[in-house]
Amino acid sequence: MQKAVLELKGSSFTLSVLHINSKDLDRLLTELDAKLAQAPQFFVNAPLVLNLAKVADDMPDLEALKQALRQRNLFVVGVTGIAKADMAAALKLPLIKSGKDRQSAPAKTAVLPRTTKIVKQNVRSGQQIYAANADLIVFGAVSNGAEVIADGSIHIYGTLRGKAMAGAQGDNHAVIIAKTLSAELVSIAGNYWLSDNIQEHTNGSGACVRLDGESLIIEALPL
Repeated sequence: MQKAVLELKGSSFTLSVLHINSKDLDRLLTELDAKLAQAPQFFVNAPLVLNLAKVADDMPDLEALKQALRQRNLFVVGVTGIAKADMAAALKLPLIKSGKDRQSAPAKTAVLPRTTKIVKQNVRSGQQIYAANADLIVFGAVSNGAEVIADGSIHIYGTLRGKAMAGAQGDNHAVIIAKTLSAELVSIAGNYWLSDNIQEHTNGSGACVRLDGESLIIEALPL
């Protein structure tokens, strides 16, 4: 029997969601450019879902927004937060429902045992450390311009100034713990904060970053 040359399987991917809270396109793009400037490489060729829940009754020019995002190397792959599919169809985009909107039980997948990757050095600017199917422990600092990524949690026994992305394959229970948190970006399961958000929720001391529902929270570590 000839083997099939393709397979159609269900899967899940972590996508960034851009929440649109105003129809003012100029203001939207000005704020977006400011955020992109904080971590430009993180967003290059990034797939985005547009959440339109807060502008459902007063939409911005979505075609113009889609083109403006494309010019910034951001690719809109779907929309969410609207009840009707015709708006998405007009943009030739799928209507994407979040996991909490789906009624079917999630498919069971095999879970591989998780290990721990230990790095006993500073992570310098331009370096990237990835712990595949593992937690990551760094005995050192993570410099500006450096990236640490893990499918599990990330523990940094030093100062985190660069980017830390935990739960890279969608683990909502992953955490980021840093002895000193002054990061450019933190992300858990695709939910991320840039430095301006981080500074609002920490004084630069030891902290734990985790997900509470669909929102990031930062908790101070006990002294």
